[in-house]
Amino acid sequence: MAELIPVENLDVVKAIVAEHRNVPGCLMQILQETQNDYGYLPLELQRTIADELGIPLTEVYGVATFYSQFTLKPKGKYKIGVCLGTACYVRGSQPILEKVNNILGTVVGETTADGKWSVDATRCVGACGLAPVMMINDDVFGRLTVKEIPTILEKY
Repeated sequence: MAELIPVENLDVVKAIVAEHRNVPGCLMQILQETQNDYGYLPLELQRTIADELGIPLTEVYGVATFYSQFTLKPKGKYKIGVCLGTACYVRGSQPILEKVNNILGTVVGETTADGKWSVDATRCVGACGLAPVMMINDDVFGRLTVKEIPTILEKY
């Protein structure tokens, strides 16, 4: 994983905007690239995007908060997503999510104080045949049981 750019460095986000500003519907692309480089979309970056595009901050904020792919808070080094889509849910993903939160002392949608873990409830990850499914960063764990969770987390 590449090192994230500090939020104080606005040159990168300005360069992203400059690269895309003349493309119709460029806001999504700009937000995606900005989040990829900075790790999240705090208000300072949103304000810079709005100023550089000459659009209201409310428009940028509206898009950043509407789509679940965007986050306004920093995520942990290890991003856990437990699928709560229909197939996973009926096969027991809710108890798996509860076990993860119990072990890590986390709450869905939050990051631990040490910045190591973020836990989210996700919708379908496209691996319904492996239900229930949990992802940690890009690693997929399928056909999970609650008993396996401690061992999986220990690996990280």
